[in-house]
Amino acid sequence: MDALRLDKWLWAARFFKTRALAHEALELGRVRIDGVVLKPARAARVGETLEIRRGEERWVVKVLALSAQRGPAAEAQGLYEELPASRVERERLAQARRYAREPAVTLKGRPSKREGRELRRLRGDDRSG
Repeated sequence: MDALRLDKWLWAARFFKTRALAHEALELGRVRIDGVVLKPARAARVGETLEIRRGEERWVVKVLALSAQRGPAAEAQGLYEELPASRVERERLAQARRYAREPAVTLKGRPSKREGRELRRLRGDDRSG
């Protein structure tokens, strides 16, 4: 096999849990080669370098082998090689998230009535009275 659908390869390499998620990521431009957005049916070829984004994570990997079947994680990792710069950057960001979480992550939307009153009281906007 010298070529395989890219969405199928991403699924087999365990970057995405389902082929549908891999397909969607490709359509949304989260997988690129040399900055070019790819289509799901585009063929993956050995030797290509892919940039894959999933949430805050970003991988830059070189395709080493093709597989149409999803196997164990150890086999999936044999399908690609992550570039050293990508690994260092990913580990640095993971370390930063571990020690200093983004404050906006804990926000859950609009404040409740009670929280709104407390915010107004702290700002000095409390007009009840």
